[in-house]
Amino acid sequence: MSDQKTFYITTTLPYVNAEPHIGFAMELIQADVVARAKKLQGEEVFLNTGTDEHGAKIYSRALEEGRDVQEYVDEYAGKFRDLIGLLGIDSEYVHFVRTTDPHHKMAAQEIWKRCKASGDIYKKNYAVKYCIGCELEKTDSELVDGRCPIHPNKELEVREEENYFFKFSRFQEPLLKFYRENADFVKPDFRFNEIIKFVERGLEDFSVSRLKSKMPWGIPIPEDGDRSSGDEGHVMYVWFDALTNYISIVGWPDDMARFEKWWPVIQFAGKDQVRQQAAMWQAMLMSAGLPTSKQIIIHGFLNFAGQKMSKSLGNFITPQEVIERFGLEGLRYFVCREFNQFEDTEVIWEKLLEAYNANLANGLGNLVSRIMTLAESNLGGPVETAEHEDMSEYFAILNNFEINKASNYVWEKMGLLDREIQEKKPWESKDPVVIAGLVVKLYSIARMLNPLMPETSVKIKALVKNNKKPERPLFLRKD
Repeated sequence: MSDQKTFYITTTLPYVNAEPHIGFAMELIQADVVARAKKLQGEEVFLNTGTDEHGAKIYSRALEEGRDVQEYVDEYAGKFRDLIGLLGIDSEYVHFVRTTDPHHKMAAQEIWKRCKASGDIYKKNYAVKYCIGCELEKTDSELVDGRCPIHPNKELEVREEENYFFKFSRFQEPLLKFYRENADFVKPDFRFNEIIKFVERGLEDFSVSRLKSKMPWGIPIPEDGDRSSGDEGHVMYVWFDALTNYISIVGWPDDMARFEKWWPVIQFAGKDQVRQQAAMWQAMLMSAGLPTSKQIIIHGFLNFAGQKMSKSLGNFITPQEVIERFGLEGLRYFVCREFNQFEDTEVIWEKLLEAYNANLANGLGNLVSRIMTLAESNLGGPVETAEHEDMSEYFAILNNFEINKASNYVWEKMGLLDREIQEKKPWESKDPVVIAGLVVKLYSIARMLNPLMPETSVKIKALVKNNKKPERPLFLRKD
């Protein structure tokens, strides 16, 4: 049996009700940065992403377009799958799950059975205010002027029907105990405090089914052992179904060796998902007798024109638009250093242009050109670089999921290298020892760029190995 450490990380699964936007691209790139860092440290890595393909939002959109629902989700799932190549995600460890996959459906039905066997699923009549944008029930305290603050353009639905419910209320004390025993479960701390306060206020049971007559696009309720079939009048509520992807993709429930190899998971999610990921999902796992997630990393929103980027609002920028203007490495740089990881970021094209020119064209690109021009002109051949280097300080930052901080660490190293050039004036002395030292430090920067900007890392390493200056700037200035 291998002694290699394993590392499992996942994004959330976006709804396939519109084109992928830069907000989800940010989450996927962030997860890839951490996964690449773990791979560089010798760990075996599993990165999960995919698509959430059930629920009222998707069903309604397909009907609006006059499309067969399965055909509709197949098309949009393909667009999200294409992000893997578009965003430079490492294909060696990435896996793509769809909630319409047969294995996932089976897993969702199995966790339903286990939660029901634990006495945590029951049936009752109810009336509730429901935001179709969030696919979540809303209490009056969560509303602003009678509307969902995340989807203010959508009217709330008032739903009155008989549904199955999950006994969320039973898990207040188990969750609080779990939070006390796992003080770093949610990062950043202020998001963890939010969910602790939410649970402390008391939990209400939530609906886990929808009437098939009103919303047929979902996973059927499974048979429960005392009847020949499940409740044919209901399908699973989209969240109960979708959250199960985190365990279905690693083999649960039929391949327990695979599941136990990878579980538990590090989850990346947006700030509108704290309740679902850190409380609802953990309660479901507890009910089913499964280990909880390992840690949840919550990022802020990307805003455009003063509002959260939203497919339902239509105010979003696609990753393709950013890549067309600034290249893939430009996008990855923005995600890693310019977009605030834990707070909201207002995306303004002019500021992206300014950051690109200052930090990539005039910064990193110019630094590489200066050093490698000196090397090619003054050194007899390539500088010898060590096969391994102590990067523990840098990796410690990424192992703590602090991508902005890690990126700033690299740019600080660039600043120190630039200052050394100014102080030692190697263009005057042409001292080969000084120039070789600069090249070695540049190679070290290239190594640190590997998780953040892998294409750039490869290019700089090749220049060093061949003792060549770049034929054209790594990052051309843009107007």
